[in-house]
Amino acid sequence: MSREQEHQSALRGKIDLRAVLRLESGLHIGGASEFAPIGAVDSPFIRDPLTKKPIIPGSSLKGKIRTLLARSLSESYVLNPIEEDADIIARLFGSAAKGGQGGKPSRLQFFDLKMTDDSTRYMAQLELDTYMGEIKFENAINRLTAAANPRQIERVPAGTEFDFRLVYNIEREDEWQADMKTLCDGLTLLQMDYLGGHGSRGYGRVSLRDFRVNHFTLRRAKDDAMVQQIETMMNELCEGSF
Repeated sequence: MSREQEHQSALRGKIDLRAVLRLESGLHIGGASEFAPIGAVDSPFIRDPLTKKPIIPGSSLKGKIRTLLARSLSESYVLNPIEEDADIIARLFGSAAKGGQGGKPSRLQFFDLKMTDDSTRYMAQLELDTYMGEIKFENAINRLTAAANPRQIERVPAGTEFDFRLVYNIEREDEWQADMKTLCDGLTLLQMDYLGGHGSRGYGRVSLRDFRVNHFTLRRAKDDAMVQQIETMMNELCEGSF
């Protein structure tokens, strides 16, 4: 197989994977603040520009899961450069072209996560500090002078739920099982780690549940056995307590 063929694989089908992502603790993924009057939140979270509701960018999920996998599979005590990721990570998350070598397109396509309708209705009934958000007051203490540096961080409240979705491109029918196993490992690591900022202080703990899988292909009939196997793999993630 030539280098050009290796990086332009045929498409054998798509796996559409959906679930519910629940915040087990407050989440902060920073957004821009165009105007910050006195007393305003120092660090707002990212919002949908149209609805002003909190969102979780697909790029945040993709980058976090990839980094967790790369750290876990690293042969060294120092994390390798991204272009030296293991082949199974590179084919799932993609790699950029470098020099005379072509890049690899990502087999995983992440989506921005939006709040579920039930969560939106529930949060609308609560008396929150901001629209769909809470304010966490913190102090950074100078250990030499004991001087306090107060700050206000906006968080998406614990209990908020989002519609999780990603699509996997089936390029090699002999590799989808290994790819799904790696994805499961990444999602397991995510639930034992954190998403967004300030995770060492308890922010950004998440859980996943209610996985649904659909298979689409133009080549042949839907593979129900494959769908059932992937759903079983994914829902086993929910059986443990993270």
